[in-house]
Amino acid sequence: MKVTVVGSGYVGLVTGACLSEMGNHVVCLDVDARKIQMLNEGGIPIFEPGLKEMVHRNAAAGRLQFTTDITAAVGHGTIQFIGVGTPPDEDGSADLQYVLAAAASIGRHMTDYKVIVDKSTVPVGTADKVRAAVQAELARRGLSMEFAVVSNPEFLKEGAAIDDFMRPDRIIVGADDERAVLLMRALYQPFMRNHDRMQLMDVRSAEFTKYAANAMLATRISFMNELALLAEKVGADIEMVRKGIGSDPRIGTHFLYPGTGYGGSCFPKDVKALVYAGKENGVRLGVLEAVEAANDRQKHVLVDKVVARYGDNLQGRAFALWGLAFKPNTDDMRDAPSRTVIAELTARGAIVQAYDPVAMDEAARVMPGMPGLHYAAGWMQALEGADALLVVTEWKEIRNPDFEAIKSTLKEAVVFDGRNLYEPALMQALGIHYQAVGRGLPG
Repeated sequence: MKVTVVGSGYVGLVTGACLSEMGNHVVCLDVDARKIQMLNEGGIPIFEPGLKEMVHRNAAAGRLQFTTDITAAVGHGTIQFIGVGTPPDEDGSADLQYVLAAAASIGRHMTDYKVIVDKSTVPVGTADKVRAAVQAELARRGLSMEFAVVSNPEFLKEGAAIDDFMRPDRIIVGADDERAVLLMRALYQPFMRNHDRMQLMDVRSAEFTKYAANAMLATRISFMNELALLAEKVGADIEMVRKGIGSDPRIGTHFLYPGTGYGGSCFPKDVKALVYAGKENGVRLGVLEAVEAANDRQKHVLVDKVVARYGDNLQGRAFALWGLAFKPNTDDMRDAPSRTVIAELTARGAIVQAYDPVAMDEAARVMPGMPGLHYAAGWMQALEGADALLVVTEWKEIRNPDFEAIKSTLKEAVVFDGRNLYEPALMQALGIHYQAVGRGLPG
């Protein structure tokens, strides 16, 4: 099948690569000429395990192309995915300017039937706006042409996006056009040979499903983070509690890990957008307001522990920071807890010596010239001359580090663990002052 993907960022590039992997001829369109040049020269603008190899493989086979030519891209695919960004406005609402600009471009250049697919995370009612934008351009051209607008939200976890797309647990399709449904089913058939994972519904329900899913996951994280704060006060171990409640099949084990708060491109933005949608429709979403407030508070937990031990004036002190990205296996720094930790520590006069295996270039881009922030050459190098270690991102290679080397390199054997990677009893036995999130034996 011939497919066009508008937008070559995270959603668009993963979608284009995975569809081409199944034999489709995909053209990825982007207005950013530098990004398209990078892709055509073999570069990848984001870090995602397996993506670079998949892009190179399908580009070499001629199934995946990148262009800034809007006319050619719109003319190419019967199915036109819109996978552009929907950043939050100041009031928390989703900014649809890029989505609607993409829709208008399709309407401006289409010459036959198109299925226009909203792949970006968009508020309920966006499909109507997309339809109106396309219709307005057709009317301006004096044309009457059939087209369909479909909602097909992505459910991709950063760090596991390729696997999520290639082996989906569900494919949500919101459509009211029978021809469009048949085309979408044909496109996704190779991804569900063993089991029909496509769930058909009306467009507005499909749009709502994406927001509801992310809001539920964010709620579980904030709920556990609040319980962790209480566990510290009453002397309980939140990790034991997590295992205890997670063994209940009604609850399950996913997204119950306490830490330094959620970040990334989805949860913060989507919770804000859903709260805004509630206000716009006269429904206060108090639970989600609390979720957002709890998450903002949680990003300060590690710094609060540092200040409790060393005082508010951190002049002359240095801290090693392990992990910058909001989660492992990505370089995404959007709303990453590390940014709050770094800002709070350096504002108090501290030096932060940070290391992350993939996110340091992106961190330097989003925190240019941050006073007091230095990037180390490796995990152990970050410890040199530091008063204590702060663990912020749970990369696999630091789940079982050389604790004796940590002790001998730090000025003091002090670890603030924002991801609960280590056992308090073991750390105490090793002579390391250890503070985690919501755990007993604070050291």
